[in-house]
Amino acid sequence: MRTSLPQRPSPTRGTWRRAGAAVVGAAALVLAGLGGAGSAQAHGTAKVTPHVSWTRACATPTKAGVAACNAKRVTGGVTEYMAEKAFAKGVSPRAATASTPSGFGPTDLQAAYGLTSAASSTGSGETIAIVDAYNDPNAEADLATYRSYYGLSACTTANGCFKKVSQTGSTTSLPAGDSGWAEEISLDLDMASAICPKCNILLVEAKSATMANLGTAVNEAVTLGAKYVSNSYGGSESSSDTSYDTSYFKHTGVAITVSAGDEGYGAEYPAASQYVTAVGGTALTKATSTTRGWTESVWKTSSSEGTGSGCSSYDTKPSWQTDTGCSKRTISDVAAVADPATGVAVYDSYGITAGWYTFGGTSASAPIIAGVYALGGTPSSGSYPARFPYTAAGTSALNDVTSGNNGTCSTSYLCTATTGYDGPTGWGTPEGVTAFTG
Repeated sequence: MRTSLPQRPSPTRGTWRRAGAAVVGAAALVLAGLGGAGSAQAHGTAKVTPHVSWTRACATPTKAGVAACNAKRVTGGVTEYMAEKAFAKGVSPRAATASTPSGFGPTDLQAAYGLTSAASSTGSGETIAIVDAYNDPNAEADLATYRSYYGLSACTTANGCFKKVSQTGSTTSLPAGDSGWAEEISLDLDMASAICPKCNILLVEAKSATMANLGTAVNEAVTLGAKYVSNSYGGSESSSDTSYDTSYFKHTGVAITVSAGDEGYGAEYPAASQYVTAVGGTALTKATSTTRGWTESVWKTSSSEGTGSGCSSYDTKPSWQTDTGCSKRTISDVAAVADPATGVAVYDSYGITAGWYTFGGTSASAPIIAGVYALGGTPSSGSYPARFPYTAAGTSALNDVTSGNNGTCSTSYLCTATTGYDGPTGWGTPEGVTAFTG
């Protein structure tokens, strides 16, 4: 990730989504309900506009070649999920504790992306790999809590659904624990479960957050048979990226998804790799006035906080990417929900008060898209699945996101949503699995 953000953003730097006040819980996620103008009145006459504060899960990298996870944990405010639930009941949003979810769950996400039928009937036998740094000792137990709460089938080591290994494939010699990356791991495992509840999950933990170790973990995931590999981290681009491409990310017949970044307009690696699916982020809201029932716009909280996008300085443009405003690799390819204000429910307990938290960041969108690929079935031999959405470009298989921006740029579509392809959201968000098969 680019290193301009401090490790713990403060509200004065724009971590509040729109204007509003919130109570930040010291021990758990505390989301304050707001009264007054704009809130849902006793008879449900208006809906609160989501606005939250959040904190980064992982430390900012201090040197080149080190990545940061892109998980953002909500610490206060009113989420879209809270606002929608309160509006439906005709009341103002109430303060929430870590005892119950305050973000979108599997049913919401499957409905938003046209995946309800596929999630209930497909995915068996497929393995989604989650690649992260360091160890989360509570990963399996926290995943069990999430899946049980939402009525998903158990996914455990004992039943063969879940497996956790180091970057060398060891199940016993695991990296040191890290509470920040553990939040990222919980987010990734829960999103893979939400989208593809019948899939197996392989968690590969790198011994540190260097690109070399994370890349080695990607290779191990592929060696162990995963056809879908989610990577929710990024760092600054460098001249070493093309070497990393061939060493770690060039795997035919494997869908490798990567977060586009969370600091607004600007390219990151490995999202810039020509061999991966770069996943941007949106704000996702209920919209009863539309046939879909949902609407999306580019996620942008401030000029330095929102989905990443841009034109790579080093990576070659893949043959299937034909936009003319960038001679090299353009980010992104597709997108999914990432705005913390419209964030997702996650259960986590390592190094933090055990309970339910709401998360955002393109760390949420990358495993969501990996899950969609898994629902679509095993990629064809010799293919680069990053190409698949381009084959479906402009069709009903993708929800075209046409509003919002993630900053300013000289070539408008690289930072501003438009009809068809744009940098922040690529060709759009999933509407079923058709755009992710091939």
